[in-house]
Amino acid sequence: QVQLVESGGGLVQPGGSLRLSCAASGGILSIYAMGWYRQAPGKQRELVATITSGGSTNYADSVKGRFTISRDSAKNTVNLQMNSLKPEDTAVYYCNADRARIGLLLYNAWGQGTQVTVSS
Repeated sequence: QVQLVESGGGLVQPGGSLRLSCAASGGILSIYAMGWYRQAPGKQRELVATITSGGSTNYADSVKGRFTISRDSAKNTVNLQMNSLKPEDTAVYYCNADRARIGLLLYNAWGQGTQVTVSS
C-alpha cells in the first residue's frame, strides 16, 4: 500500500508564501508522476501542478509563475512552493502519486489533504 503524508499547510496573508511537502512510503520502487491537487468548498478537485520522474512539469494556468513544484525521486518526496498567494488559493491541497510501483503492481494514491487558507 502506498502511503502519502503531507505537511506545510496553514494560514497566510495575501501575498505571502507557503511550502507544502509530501512523502510517499510503502516499499515503492518508482513513481511515474507526483503532484498536487486542491479542492475548495463547493468546487471540484482540480489539478495544481504535477511533475514526472523525468522532471517534466505541468501547472494550472491560475498558479503559473507563482507556484513551483519540485521532486526528489530517490526519496519519493514532492514539494510545492507557493508564492504570492491569493484568497482564491484557499483550499484543501492533496498530494497524489500516479503509477507508484510496488512489486509488479501499480497504484494511484492520495494523501489525506492539508488546509491552506489565504486571508487577512
